[in-house]
Amino acid sequence: MTLAIFDLDNTLLAGDSDHAWGEFLVEEGIVDAEEYRLANDRFYQEYLNGELDILHYLGFALQPLASHNMEELLAWREAFMEKKVRPMMQATANTLLDSHREQGHTLMIITATNRFVTEPIAEALGIEHLIATEPELVNGRYTGEVAGTPSFQDGKVARLDDWLSAHNRTLEGAWFYSDSHNDLPLLKKVDNPVAVDPDPTLEQFARDNGWKVMSLRG
Repeated sequence: MTLAIFDLDNTLLAGDSDHAWGEFLVEEGIVDAEEYRLANDRFYQEYLNGELDILHYLGFALQPLASHNMEELLAWREAFMEKKVRPMMQATANTLLDSHREQGHTLMIITATNRFVTEPIAEALGIEHLIATEPELVNGRYTGEVAGTPSFQDGKVARLDDWLSAHNRTLEGAWFYSDSHNDLPLLKKVDNPVAVDPDPTLEQFARDNGWKVMSLRG
């Protein structure tokens, strides 16, 4: 069965859920506002520039999960979904997802953002298969460490290869939609790469290589 794979942030969503989670923590007074906002913005710019040290960033991003119990975290995440994520959801993205469902494709999100943040977003979009960066969980509490390979840049390819082997599937005929040049390693591997509201680097590469370029934002 054909895979239709989607990046999440700035692709299906009109915004970045990882960065928005950091903003939410600041706005709710859960973290030190000035220090955390500056670091959150700096890491996001490094990501946009293609310069992000993913492990350094995750050491920062996963610390709030380790600093609080699961009950608090789940309550905050529910509020985050309503305040930050739902305004980023796009009817055009749902239409695109439905078009692949109608073709009988298997839908998947693959994202560098961690599973704690992205799991309810995948559920809200009706997408069963999610590959996300895995925060380490021990005895019901996050440790602040990463479990396994982060699904970022070449890590997306490695994590997807593991999933394909485990499910006895291939990338034959697969689609992958993304906005970011950070996803070029995976875009180059699929038969149907699509640049969605792409950054300038990805847009140029896509046009040079005859890939489809589209917008979900009108």
